[in-house]
Amino acid sequence: MLTLTAALTASACSGGGDAPKTDSNTITFMARLFGTAPNPQGEMQQAVEKFLGKKIHVTWVPNAQYSDKINVTLASDSIPQVIDVDPHLPAFVKAAQAGAFWDLTDKIDKYPNLKPADQRTALNSSINGKIYGFYRMRPLLRSAVIIRKDWLEKVGLKEPQTVDDLYQVAKAFTEKDPDGNGKKDTYGLIIPKWPGNYATASPYDVIETWFGAPNGWGRRNGKIVPGFDTPEFLEANKWLKKMVGEGLVNPDFATLDAAKWNEPFHQNKGGMIIDVNIRSRQVLDLFKEDDPEHYGDKVTMVGNLKLSDDKKFSYPFTGYNDVLAISKQSVRTEADLDNVLKSLDKLATKEGQVLLQNGIEGRNFKVENGDTAALINEDDPAVKTIQNDVDNAFTQLSTKGTADIGGIAYQRVPSGEPYKAMLKLQKELMAEDLKTAVHNVGLPVVSPTAVQRGPQIDTIIPDARIKYLSGQLDDEGLKAEIKRWYDSGGTQVTAEMNDLIAKLGPTS
Repeated sequence: MLTLTAALTASACSGGGDAPKTDSNTITFMARLFGTAPNPQGEMQQAVEKFLGKKIHVTWVPNAQYSDKINVTLASDSIPQVIDVDPHLPAFVKAAQAGAFWDLTDKIDKYPNLKPADQRTALNSSINGKIYGFYRMRPLLRSAVIIRKDWLEKVGLKEPQTVDDLYQVAKAFTEKDPDGNGKKDTYGLIIPKWPGNYATASPYDVIETWFGAPNGWGRRNGKIVPGFDTPEFLEANKWLKKMVGEGLVNPDFATLDAAKWNEPFHQNKGGMIIDVNIRSRQVLDLFKEDDPEHYGDKVTMVGNLKLSDDKKFSYPFTGYNDVLAISKQSVRTEADLDNVLKSLDKLATKEGQVLLQNGIEGRNFKVENGDTAALINEDDPAVKTIQNDVDNAFTQLSTKGTADIGGIAYQRVPSGEPYKAMLKLQKELMAEDLKTAVHNVGLPVVSPTAVQRGPQIDTIIPDARIKYLSGQLDDEGLKAEIKRWYDSGGTQVTAEMNDLIAKLGPTS
């Protein structure tokens, strides 16, 4: 088994290096990396250290490798003081319940900036009601449909409001030559290969929720049931299967690399993406490079869609993205814990969160209208480095969302009216969709059987869904795979989920 030393060595080429021995003046972290690792002597890290009054050492691990690195690290004898981790990752659940991480449930109130801003999210990120890490807040309602605005105008349709509307738009985008090249080479909806388990915020999960299926786990007839064992789940996938069969979805939906999700949209191949609303900003960036004057004409966005009878079920996320957990291996005493918690509490202040999420005020951003962090000095290479360090790395150490930074909703955006208009639309859609959110009632609890049997059963449903959509399984075949999930341990998982949620009481 590899140890953390090996993991550190593997990440040294991206700026990680070997971790120094820690003391009360140094805090060590392990966190996700989404690009090039920051220079430990760079402006951004120096600014964080100056603010904190301590040295920090961060082992930055590329996101694609993070699950493997976390598993290796948890099995090692050299765990950093603070790690960014999915609180329901089976290896972490086992380690936390075995006492390898500090139980913070009764300690949070002593640190004012670490108190949960939202009790539902705190519960969602717990392990059966116990808090082993400070959740990294994210907006609950981020699901949206990003659409080629110019294509809508070309085919003479309005923005979709219902699932029936989306089908009609997808059909027009496929059949009415929206790119104007005289060829039948476009499709309506772009879906990438989606790795991982069921209920992981995939486009499939969003669509199933629109049709009324539970989001992950939901209550039916007094019991907690998995969303895939409902008529609405099958109805949603029949609808999507029809779209696939008619060529309204990219033919490589089962294999398209998610890292290339924006390419068909930008390259005049596909017209809609169901994902987090921030993707609208990403595609705006691409069109701006092509045409700095008219890029705003290319992209629009709608929120969650209604059914034809006007019923609306909006897909919420968990409200968090990982937690910051504290290792008992490297933080051994209550005094050591207090030292780390005071540092995290300082980073969780308004000033600390603005620094981690936006960068250095006056250097790479300025505040506009009291609520927006607008980019400045965008062409300065050193400033670009700061922005990359924030976006790719340091924001992973933040615990609060943009809407919870001291009551000021900073969201760093480039200059330009299309960006400001999209940000305004994003906030409006999120507020509206929150009214019809379908929450996953199973988030606060972790079934022991799911931890033990997870590797054997977690992919049964996602794999069956892809085979169904591809035509390899019919309705009965899909139902047989659902039965196989139950027979392989799902029956016990369901029973345990019901028992655990009942023990939590009305708070769940």
